[in-house]
Amino acid sequence: MKKLEKEELKLENSLKKEWLITNGIGGFASSTVIGCNTRKYHGLLIAPFAAPGRRRVILSKVDESLEIDGKKYNLYTNMANNYITDGYKYQEDFEKDYIPIFTYKVEDIEIKKLICMEYGKNTVCILYKIISKDKGAKLTLAPIMNNRDFHQMNTNHNFTLKQTVNKQKVVIIIDNQAENPVYINASEGNYIQHYNDNFNNMYYLEEEKRGFYPEENLVVPGRYEIDIEPNQEKEISFVCSLEDNIEELDVKRVINDEIIRIRKLINSSGLYDLKVEEKYDVKYKEFIQEYIIATDNFVVYRPNFRLHTLIAGYPWFLDWARDSLISFEGTLLIPKRYEIAKEVLLTLIRDIKFGLVPNGYSGFDLRPLYNSADASLLLFEAIYKYLNYTNDMAFVKGIYARLKVIIKSYIEGIDIENNNIYLDDDYLIVSGTPQTQNTWMDAKYGDFAFTPRNGKAVEINALWYNALKIMQEFANTCENKEESNKYKELAEYTKISFTNKFYNKRRKCLYDVLGDGKIRPNQLFSLSLSHPVIDPDSEIAKNMISVIDKKILTEYGLRTLAKGEPDFVEIYEGDSFKRDASYHQGPAWPWLLGLYYDALKNMIKKETGKTNKQKLTNKLEEFCKTTEKVFLELIDKDGVIGSIGEIYDTKPPFASKGAPAQCWSVAEVFRIILRK
Repeated sequence: MKKLEKEELKLENSLKKEWLITNGIGGFASSTVIGCNTRKYHGLLIAPFAAPGRRRVILSKVDESLEIDGKKYNLYTNMANNYITDGYKYQEDFEKDYIPIFTYKVEDIEIKKLICMEYGKNTVCILYKIISKDKGAKLTLAPIMNNRDFHQMNTNHNFTLKQTVNKQKVVIIIDNQAENPVYINASEGNYIQHYNDNFNNMYYLEEEKRGFYPEENLVVPGRYEIDIEPNQEKEISFVCSLEDNIEELDVKRVINDEIIRIRKLINSSGLYDLKVEEKYDVKYKEFIQEYIIATDNFVVYRPNFRLHTLIAGYPWFLDWARDSLISFEGTLLIPKRYEIAKEVLLTLIRDIKFGLVPNGYSGFDLRPLYNSADASLLLFEAIYKYLNYTNDMAFVKGIYARLKVIIKSYIEGIDIENNNIYLDDDYLIVSGTPQTQNTWMDAKYGDFAFTPRNGKAVEINALWYNALKIMQEFANTCENKEESNKYKELAEYTKISFTNKFYNKRRKCLYDVLGDGKIRPNQLFSLSLSHPVIDPDSEIAKNMISVIDKKILTEYGLRTLAKGEPDFVEIYEGDSFKRDASYHQGPAWPWLLGLYYDALKNMIKKETGKTNKQKLTNKLEEFCKTTEKVFLELIDKDGVIGSIGEIYDTKPPFASKGAPAQCWSVAEVFRIILRK
């Protein structure tokens, strides 16, 4: 449990710290630790209208105020340009255990505010626990609402509202969207309807930093007024939902159910036994809880598939195949969520087209997108790991025919969405065009791909070799010796060609793309997969690691481009174009640490010399300890409390940038810390 005391809730520091809770279908609630929204994505109810996509901001926040002896105290903190309300001054602490809890104190009245989403529903609940002493007060709850796509903003917008009030329950139709009514309800109090009450020019600090216009209008439909008597302890609940029956909802039960759900995930992970908690120290228990909660945030259900999938990151990403497959072990296999792991694989397999796994789905019409040359090959590694954890060979046999189609398609050629994938005469895979971004370095602005990496990319061919070796094993298991031999032969030819062509003797590492000698981290795929195409005990492997150590390894991740290379950038900042241009040109990505970790493990496994093996073992353990020290501090420093950001600057103060909670960052860093 992370608790920030009053002295840690200074304004500048608090605006950098965020919290996040999710509902398991793509919806979420998020803000800063003082409740001041600094992103257009912040809000208490961001709901998917076609789960997990088409997400809309419904409830931006609830502003609370107290009136004591005729004096009004505003507990909320909002920003307008050059102005900020100071409700944070009354906040005593913030804690994020299972859910976020805010504590306020005004004179002799204490208020605890607990926020929770109902799992599987587009519903957010707030529970206020109030203790008054000698004085009574009037508590006012004012919901500030919206109804927009979460990527857009209502700039200079005037809202139209239609409200139907039935005691404390209110049905609100915003901007004539009668097909999507919003429901709010308080457990007690008097609801006073407002007319033409816009909150104009709410200012989002982080959007300005990202080069976007930072202001928008919101609407206040009304307010609840609730009397608090002297010497009274009481609980008041507020609910906002797209569901109709919220007056029947027991908010305390919702909170309790969510805590029980998470504790069950912790217990079933086997990482510690809740029944014998006393044998674990407090720090370890807190670490495991943070890990389970952080990974669970990304696990969502796709109702249209009736299968689970993984969100790539919050607040703006949807589910992406590449991210899901790289995150697969750390998010699902280590915590023993095997059934969901199988569903994620089935989600990826169900829409294979011309041998390509869809890299994602449109957030608007759920259309599959096929701009990826690596996702289909990453699928083999994920299935292989799933098999190692579960021994579920029946599943592998059931999908074997689909895997054969992928291999056959890569050999014969795939040109859907300009992927331009085919096996060349030298047994290496060619992919992409100068205008295509079909590797993980996929930044593109308009029609301009910043790092197209077309041709023979190092990780695509390392993944190709790995897929062939896995298919060799699967064919044997399926008792098809002829196919097994075919895959074995293809793999052998690929390995010979890869070793001969990708090693850059001058720089003593691998070409990123044949003909491109820039030093990038993608070469680590050749050493880190289940079947490394570069022998881990070879001189090439040792030279590679030495170059990576010197040029691109940092404590926060691996640089995407070595310092000193043309176009190298240390700080990720500016408008969309500038940020996209620098995305893969130097910032450190934490998930890449997982490749480095696996490469060292493979080298240790193959090393026969006792002294060298010990040196590598010591090197690996030192790396793990450093990763643990750095990230266990970072997860509570900035960004989303208890999670890990997408990228980090490689220049002090090494700020977290990009998405503040990223699935593959969480999965790979925690995997390293757990030594899995």
